Formats: sequence, structure tokens, C-alpha cells
Amino acid sequence: MSGGTMLYGGDEIGALVFDPGHHSLRVGYAQEDSPKAEIPSVVGIGAAPETNLDPETKTDNNATPNNADQRKFYVDTNYVNVPRSQMEVQTYMKDGMIENWDLFEKVIDYAYANVIQSEPEYHPVLFSEASWNVRNNREKLTELMFEKYNVPAFFLVKNAVLAAFSSGRATALVVDSGATHTSAVPVHEGYVLSQAVVKSPLGGDFLSRQCRQHLEKHGIDLSPVYKIASKDVVKERDNARFTLRKLPENLTQSWQNYMLQLMMQDFQMNVLQVLENPYDERVAAQIPTVHYEFPNGYHQDFGSERFKIAESLFDNAMLGAGQLASTSVGMCDADVRLSLFGSVVVTGGNTLLQGFPERLNRDLQLRAPSNTRLKMISANGSVERRFGAWIGGSILASIGTFQQMWISSQEYEEAGKSQVERKCP
Repeated sequence: MSGGTMLYGGDEIGALVFDPGHHSLRVGYAQEDSPKAEIPSVVGIGAAPETNLDPETKTDNNATPNNADQRKFYVDTNYVNVPRSQMEVQTYMKDGMIENWDLFEKVIDYAYANVIQSEPEYHPVLFSEASWNVRNNREKLTELMFEKYNVPAFFLVKNAVLAAFSSGRATALVVDSGATHTSAVPVHEGYVLSQAVVKSPLGGDFLSRQCRQHLEKHGIDLSPVYKIASKDVVKERDNARFTLRKLPENLTQSWQNYMLQLMMQDFQMNVLQVLENPYDERVAAQIPTVHYEFPNGYHQDFGSERFKIAESLFDNAMLGAGQLASTSVGMCDADVRLSLFGSVVVTGGNTLLQGFPERLNRDLQLRAPSNTRLKMISANGSVERRFGAWIGGSILASIGTFQQMWISSQEYEEAGKSQVERKCP
């Protein structure tokens, strides 16, 4: 083991890996094969309480009296998903980057206190970032980790590079489809070719909206779980019979939308499927239907519509996943294209839609030059596919040769936050 290992990443003191996304923040120890926790990327913000009776929530004690921030913040599923009067739900992410730093800090505080349960100054921290992250953001995160959390060492890596590493590749075309967007990022020898990064706003949330429109159009009652006290068993397609729960007053629209979205995510993951070839009513009609029961007890079979909704990820002339991938490769130098087509890494929670990798493979085959060997690499397990970047970070931070790459707190003291531009490509 290298000398630096004992200092930073050895067994005695484990490095931490944080992988923020629009759906959740993945956090855990390097060398492990999956994150310790997945914390939703939203924070519930409650109105200021009259008296603070609830020890579980944190208010800012050190806030100055004249503008004391008396709001309560609710982090993680168990707290966010509880119906509370006047609790707004907000995300700290925008366009794949951290935008609301105050909320982001609340989540990091929570992660250290409840997930890691250890002081930040003992653990080097590896963060993933979007391939299009901006300098200002990178410096701000570096500053936050050293100044507020006093970490001993820090490093920032593009999530596409990490996803490639998790599949054992240093060169790959990483197709990442998550909650808010789908991107194609070429990685060559561990570096992102940033001039050829292509992204589209079609991701899981887009599908959720499509599902919601479709179900509402067909008059299906979308009462989420939190509204329902009990339900009766009904025949297929019969109207649901259920009793409503007594709920607190003044539930905010943002919270109700968030809960409805969780319900739509469950629907799309269980029902939607991507056809291997472009959508054809006749083909779709021959595939077995899928049965789904809504929280209120209403249930029915879904047939060809489940393919039609999913098709929207692929059939868009400009933004379809296959189109993104081939555009991205086309923007790279001719001598790298073959090796990119030779390892297309599929990652991101939205790619767990049944049939997604197969369809991407077919669409790319049509667009790739005829003599190309196309190879799709998509992990079979849902954990590996959802947490690709996190797993890559876990591998990277525990490699002996990586230990001299960290930005140490000493280097930060000497040269400040601009170190991140110099040391983290």
C-alpha cells in the first residue's frame, strides 16, 4: 500500500463518495459495492413553529437573531413523505448542477449525522459532478468541503468518467438517462471530451408527466397513497371504493406534486416498456399486457399504450437517445469513434425501463458506420445501473495509485479553491 493510503484512503479511515443527482444523492464509503444511503434530492421546508417540540428536526441555532432562520427542514424519505401543513418541497439541483447551496448543506449535514455518523474531518471526500459543471460551482463545492466540513482531502470527478470506470472502461460513450435529462458523454482515457457532450431534457420526469396526462385523459383517479385510509377490493376497471384519510390542512401544491410524481414513477417502472423497433400498433398489441393496481384500489391491464408512452424517449428526431449517442460520437475525432462505439455504457435510473438498452443498441446500429463493432455495456442489476457513477467513485477512491491525486487540506490552505481546476480535470 502506498504511504498516502494510511493518511487518507486506507482501511483505517475510509474515503466517502457523494454522487448528487436530480432524483437522489447517493452517499457511502469507498470500497463498498453500493451506497450506504440514497437521499431524495428534495428538502421539505416547513413554516416556523411556535415552539419547537420536535427534537428530530433541526433549526439553525447559530442564525443571527434579527433574521433568524426559524424554518424547519425535513430531509430524507421518512420526513419528506409525511403530510404536513404548509411544508413546501424544493430541490437543490438544476440542470445537473447544485443550485441551492443552503438546502444542499442541510442534506450533507444530515448525511454526516445520520448516515456516516462520523466527523467529516476524518474522511477524504470524492464528489461526482455533471460533465458540464461550471468553474464557479466546482470552486464553491471545494470551498464548502474544506471550510465548513474541514475534510482532510477532496476530489471532484465527472460522473460519466466514474460510470465508465464502474464498467471497467477508461474509454467509453456513456449514455446516462436520469430524472431530468438524458446525456451522451464520450470519455477517452479517463477524460471527458467536453466538446462532444450532448444532452436532452427527456428523462424520467418527462415520462412521469406523459403517464399522468395519459391516465388523467382516461379518467383514472390518481389519489396518492397518503390520501387513502382504506380501500375495498373491486373488479377490474370498476370504480375504486376507498375512504379518505383525514389530512392536515394547507398541504402545499409543491408537496402534493412531489407525492404524485413518486406515484407516477412507480407506475412507469412497473408498466412502461420500450419496443426493440419503432412503435408499431400491431406489434405492441400482440405483447402480453401488464396489470397494475393504483393506491386507491382501482386496477386494470395496460396494453399498447405502455409502449407508446415509452417510445417518446427514442422517436424524437433530435432528442431521441440513439440520436444523442450517434451525434456525440460524430463530434469526436475520427480515430476515437471506433473505440467509443466499442463500449457504450448505459447508466442512470431511467435506463431501467424494460427494453431501454436493447432499443438503444438497435438505434445505434442503424446509425453507426457499417464496419463498426458495436458493444453495449449495461449492468444487469438495478443497483449497478442506478448507481453507476457512485460505484465508479467507490472503485476510484480506493485505488492505491489514486491516493496522490487528492487535493489535501494543506494544498487548499496554500493555493485556495482554484486548486480544483488544476488538479481535477
